Amino acid sequence: MDATRSHDHADPADPADPADPADPADPADPADPADNEAELFWERHYATRSGGGERVNPLLAETTGPLRPGAALDLGCGAGGDTLWLARHGWRVTAVDVSATAVERVRERARELGVGDRVTAERHDLARSFPGGEFDLVSAQYLHTPFPLPRGRILRTAARALRPGGLLLIVDHGSTAPWSWNQDPGVHHPTPAEIAAELDLDPGQWPVLRADRPRRRATGPSGETATVTDHVLVLRRAAG
Repeated sequence: MDATRSHDHADPADPADPADPADPADPADPADPADNEAELFWERHYATRSGGGERVNPLLAETTGPLRPGAALDLGCGAGGDTLWLARHGWRVTAVDVSATAVERVRERARELGVGDRVTAERHDLARSFPGGEFDLVSAQYLHTPFPLPRGRILRTAARALRPGGLLLIVDHGSTAPWSWNQDPGVHHPTPAEIAAELDLDPGQWPVLRADRPRRRATGPSGETATVTDHVLVLRRAAG
C-alpha cells in the first residue's frame, strides 16, 4: 500500500476507488510512535479483511495500456489489484506495502494466477526504506495516509529510480467521495501543479507529460456510486 498508509493505494474499503485523507508533507520523525501506529493500523486492516480487491485503478490501466511492458514498482500495493493487473499484462512488478499481511497475500495470489515469477512483493515502510532497482514505471495510486508521511521525499526517490524514458504516475484524490474517511469540508486536495512543485524536480530531466483533473464515476465499498475527481501527474525521466 503506501508507505505508512501504504495501504498502499486504495481505500481500506475499496482498492479501486480509494478515499483517503490528505497527507501531511513533513517527514516523519524516526522516533515518532506514529510510525508503529501506522504499521499496526494497516496490519489490522489487512489481517481482518477477507479476500482481495483485484480491480485495477482505472488511470493506471489507461496510462500503461499502450506501453511496452517492463519493470514496474507499485508503491503501496495494498490488496494488489494494480500489481496483479500489471503482471498479467507482462510487467515484472515489485510490489511494496507497510503491511506484511498485504504483501504475503499479493505474493500468494500472484502464484495462484500463474504470475508469481513476475511479482516480487516486499514489506517497506516507505518513510524508512525504499526498494532497490531501476524501473520503467513507478505507480503511486492514492498514496495517502492518516499518519505522517514524507511523501515528497518518497516520490523524489521514486523519480530517481526510473530508467531513462521511464514514467512516474501519481494519482491523488481531487474530491471527497461519500464513502471517504475524511469528510472534512475544508480538506485541501493538492492540485497536480502543487504536487509537481512539492517534488521539486528539474523539469529538464523529468518533464511533465500530464497534469490534469479528470472526473469519473466511482463505486464505493457498499456498491454506491458517485462522481469523483482525480488529480493526475505523469513525469518522464529524460533519456540520456
